[in-house]
Amino acid sequence: MGDRMFHVLFLCTGNSARSIMAEVLMNQLGQGKFRAYSAGSHPKGSVHPLAIATLQGMHLSVDGLRSKSWEEFAGPDAPPLDFLFTVCDDAAAEVCPVWPGVPMTAHWGVEDPAAFTGTAEAQRQKFLEVALMLRWRIEAFINLPTATLGSITARVKRHAVEQGQ
Repeated sequence: MGDRMFHVLFLCTGNSARSIMAEVLMNQLGQGKFRAYSAGSHPKGSVHPLAIATLQGMHLSVDGLRSKSWEEFAGPDAPPLDFLFTVCDDAAAEVCPVWPGVPMTAHWGVEDPAAFTGTAEAQRQKFLEVALMLRWRIEAFINLPTATLGSITARVKRHAVEQGQ
């Protein structure tokens, strides 16, 4: 179980800030044990400039980031997902596609920094606060024993099969 790569999808409605930052943070902090992706139910089509600036300020790579639809992760060519985290309340309430891999799901509601109004400095600060909140949650998650994560995903998948999903 120690060599297993876990696939994680972060969902938000617009896929322009929170889910993008979570994707980058998980890929960096997960050190090859986790492969993260992000998507939105109604993607904005671009990554918010302050999300990019915040990640760069944390010395994280922003290469290849793009706002994408969750449909990319529901098709037959999508990676089988182990975990799915919604990071906004709207996405948590939506009816989601059927995900390959029958992932364990959780809601990590985080304030939308793109919706925050204030001075330019206050907006930058809000993006940093959200990134640090996501980092804290991701660090706590990835520090769970890998064997425990593997047994959790196995039980979820076994239950789904028994239920005919």
